[in-house]
Amino acid sequence: MTTMTQASVREFKMPDVGEGLTEAEILKWYVQPGDTVTDGQVVCEVETAKAAVELPIPYDGVVRELHFPEGTTVDVGTSIIAVEVAGAAPAEAPAEQPEAAPEEPEPEAKPQARQPVLVGYGVSTSSTKRRPRKGPEVTVPAPAQAIQTELNGHGHGTVAEKPRPLAKPPVRKLAKDLGVDLATITPSGPDGVITRDDVHAAATPKPAEPAPAPVAAAPVTPAPVASYDGTRETRIPVKGVRKATAAAMVGSAFTAPHVTEFVTVDVTRTMKLVEELKQDKEMQGLRVNPLLLIAKALLVAIRRNPEINASWDEANQEIVQKHYVNLGIAAATPRGLIVPNIKDAHDKTLPQLAAALGELVSTAREGKTSPAAMQGGTVTITNVGVFGVDTGTPILNPGESAILAVGAIKLQPWVHKGKVKPRQVTTLALSFDHRLVDGELGSKVLADVAAILEQPKRLITWA
Repeated sequence: MTTMTQASVREFKMPDVGEGLTEAEILKWYVQPGDTVTDGQVVCEVETAKAAVELPIPYDGVVRELHFPEGTTVDVGTSIIAVEVAGAAPAEAPAEQPEAAPEEPEPEAKPQARQPVLVGYGVSTSSTKRRPRKGPEVTVPAPAQAIQTELNGHGHGTVAEKPRPLAKPPVRKLAKDLGVDLATITPSGPDGVITRDDVHAAATPKPAEPAPAPVAAAPVTPAPVASYDGTRETRIPVKGVRKATAAAMVGSAFTAPHVTEFVTVDVTRTMKLVEELKQDKEMQGLRVNPLLLIAKALLVAIRRNPEINASWDEANQEIVQKHYVNLGIAAATPRGLIVPNIKDAHDKTLPQLAAALGELVSTAREGKTSPAAMQGGTVTITNVGVFGVDTGTPILNPGESAILAVGAIKLQPWVHKGKVKPRQVTTLALSFDHRLVDGELGSKVLADVAAILEQPKRLITWA
């Protein structure tokens, strides 16, 4: 007596690794067909709308097939890998019974054979078991049903609404050779049988069909002259981070009425404080730069003007004021622009804020920012100054009411204590949603940030 171990094939589908994501791109496969995998093992890396995420397989088995190559964008819910899992497959067990069952215990075999029909097993046994039932199951006229049995050599147990066209085997072969679909032919033979003449008649008009092809749309095809000169142009598919950023920016720009205000400020004292903090024991090993103090200045300005930290709820027609600050930092990465945020930044001390900024930047550069780190931001800073740009008019991150752009810090002539002296100067730009932020409120926030950067001691007096 032999014991047979059966294996079932399980399909692993692309999960929604973020909130409401609809697709992801397969960046890299870590397994190949034939490899053994274990529950929890990472099988591939995918790029969602904002981040690269590793996907673990949820069961043990052997990889049978990878459904998509690297670089393919796949919809959430689509199977991406097939894994053969050891153990009896519940769906296959009943499939064997219908073959052996009818031999003797016919009354018991029939109920069992009907169960698998729901999962597609009944059709395979129809050619031998259901031919005798053809008479009673007439849904088509009896003569036609009988002829179908004669001509086709078999009958489907379940009578379809669209029966198979009636034709003799030579006629079927002729239709196949001429590329004619029998289902499209009106039969002229007795009892609805398709004849050779019918097939020839159906094949003849086909050459004539090109006549109405004055649909000179064919020449229109060259219109999207996809044959671009590859040596002079490069076409890059819009997907992943770039696709998500484009959708978010278009949605924001045409939903929230943007207003941008500018201020130029002397940040010489702030730059001196940065150098002093680098020598401070409490800040050893932490990333200390002007962005740190700018972030702290914005947090203080928000504390003084909390109404700026809000969002617009279109569905409920409400302004939602946030009593916490999740500070977003726009980061340029190899995969595009992302905006992770520091959760509860308002509660952090300067060393804690420095540590969070350092971790955020390094994680973003490695492409390991999680989708959760980019959810729930309330206000954002974008530092365009690192590119030598004076300033810009930033677009709001969706769901937020304000974004601060920081320009390059340059040595410029500046009136200081009544004399023109070289001072370190920068330009700040604050964009805000004019539906919930009035000009007065936006101006106060920007002025407070500028005042703190001009006199950093206000970090203490105003905090």
